[in-house]
Amino acid sequence: MKVLLINGSPHAKGCTYTALSEVAKALEEENIETEIFQIGTKPVRGCIGCGTCSKTGSGKCVFDDDTLNAGLEKAKTADGFIFGSPVHYAAASGALTSFLDRFFYAGKDFAYKPGAAIVSCRRGGAAAAFDQLNKYFTIANMPIVSSQYWNMVHGNTPEEVKQDLEGMQTMRTLGKNMAWLLKSIQAGKEAGVKLPEKEQTIRTNFIR
Repeated sequence: MKVLLINGSPHAKGCTYTALSEVAKALEEENIETEIFQIGTKPVRGCIGCGTCSKTGSGKCVFDDDTLNAGLEKAKTADGFIFGSPVHYAAASGALTSFLDRFFYAGKDFAYKPGAAIVSCRRGGAAAAFDQLNKYFTIANMPIVSSQYWNMVHGNTPEEVKQDLEGMQTMRTLGKNMAWLLKSIQAGKEAGVKLPEKEQTIRTNFIR
């Protein structure tokens, strides 16, 4: 089993990476494979709603000039996902937001796979950013993995993040909980428990 951890910070080894690494360490101790994928520092396009990904059924975005399609390719072999972001103006980073809008719109490999979000901030705005990221899971049939507290760390540098002992413990607990849920899902499959039968989607427009 494998968990893909996506780093939405422009800093490859910064505070967000420090938190994700603590989660990854706990997962690996439970014999879960991990990979941290950074979206990078180059511009990430926003979704333009062209629908090409749906029309072609390719599971890829028509724009191939950033890291989005590379992330989608890695998602195909992942059993769970953790998205990490710094807090910018009480929200997830703009780059990660653009990335995830397209990631979930074009991707086809997320339903019934556990997901979690973690946020890193200097002082405030973490709860708002955390709530924003959780919206992606709840529109994609994904179980959300929780921890002993909201998944956030505080600090202005990686060294300060490591001093947030409660935050780092929250990351470790998240990793353990993710591993437990992945193993439980696998055990259910082996016992013959089937995935929920999906109804045909009904769309209701409020303006007629």
